[in-house]
Amino acid sequence: MTTDEFIDLHRNADVRQLALQKPPSGVALQYALQQIEGWQTARRKLPSWAAAPGIVFPPRLSMEQCSSEATARYKRQLIADAAANTPGISGGIAGHGGDLTGLIGSLTDLTGGLGADFFAMAPLFRRATYVERLPELVATARHNGLCLGITATTDCHFVAADAEDHLRQMAPTDVVYLDPARRDGAGRKVVRIEECSPDIGALQDVLLAKSRLCVVKLSPMLDISAARRALPATSEVHVVSLDGECKEVVLLMNATPAHGAPRIVCAMLHSDGTAHTTFAFSPDEEAEATVGYATSIDAYLYEPDAAILKAGAYKLTALRHGVDKLAPHTHLYTSPQLVGDFPGRRWRVCQHASFAKRELRAMLADVRTAELAVRGFPATVATLRRQLNIADGPGAHLIATTLADGSHRLLRVEPLAPA
Repeated sequence: MTTDEFIDLHRNADVRQLALQKPPSGVALQYALQQIEGWQTARRKLPSWAAAPGIVFPPRLSMEQCSSEATARYKRQLIADAAANTPGISGGIAGHGGDLTGLIGSLTDLTGGLGADFFAMAPLFRRATYVERLPELVATARHNGLCLGITATTDCHFVAADAEDHLRQMAPTDVVYLDPARRDGAGRKVVRIEECSPDIGALQDVLLAKSRLCVVKLSPMLDISAARRALPATSEVHVVSLDGECKEVVLLMNATPAHGAPRIVCAMLHSDGTAHTTFAFSPDEEAEATVGYATSIDAYLYEPDAAILKAGAYKLTALRHGVDKLAPHTHLYTSPQLVGDFPGRRWRVCQHASFAKRELRAMLADVRTAELAVRGFPATVATLRRQLNIADGPGAHLIATTLADGSHRLLRVEPLAPA
């Protein structure tokens, strides 16, 4: 049996169990396990890669750190839209509408990695350069570009080099893209811009001198306000979620950013391919907004999508969707009628009670197990479970929260389908 035959035969197997078995003669087991595990990750994260014959998958870390297909597509459209409005680029693509395939001049991806973002973006450009410091990843990307059919139609170049070294010696390009490594020398995750490699803040002047548009993907844990201070050339901040989970923060930088604070766009994507929704605002708009707070719990309860919560559009969410916020630091909302297009989780409120023992006993008389959450509440889930004597498990859905007057409420809710 060949290694490729072994991979095909065990594509859906448990990799941990396979690792314990003696492989047939002629099978390179470690390589086979890497390919099987990579394919299983790609099936969920990069379905078109999983469907393409001949794709070679790199080690687990590269698969974990790469963009999903949905977020890569979003960045492709983001770059297309931004390029059409960037001086020096837009003049060459004016009049072509929304399809810019092969029309933008040049792209340099300084942190190529697996290539999920690079291969999504490259078809927009007449020339695209992939840069990666690990030669084995460069070779893999060159091979996968052929398997995906992209290098046959796009002028792609693959370079094994350090990002900073290549940046300093390369010719100016229209768009530079970076996804800095977010692990330190000991393999621990890092978040702050100056801890990532390369350090975008230290390279900011060179990046702006060498590109008309610089696009940077950063951690979903990034402090957006700190990033704006560290990178004053930022013109837009895109907070991207996928199926309700915040995945990345993407910054657009150019030498002539818009005046004032950058626009923040919350992009809420769906892995099933349905149309994404956006929520755009400025920090000043949120700061100046005023909202009223609910005096009681109405029939419906809402929690904004993770992208909106990350971006901090707490008051504007209430204003734009006609719902009442429960409290300044409780990011839940309520309304007497269902708001069908609310961007986030929605529940029907079945019952709610104070934490007086009599009210709790009445509401929880039939509850032995429940899914329990706390929102703006001064106790952990574990502590509250002990106090209520409720085990974790299917059954009721309970949310403990705080109202604007400081009172605490326990809500029994019924989840509703997403908008």
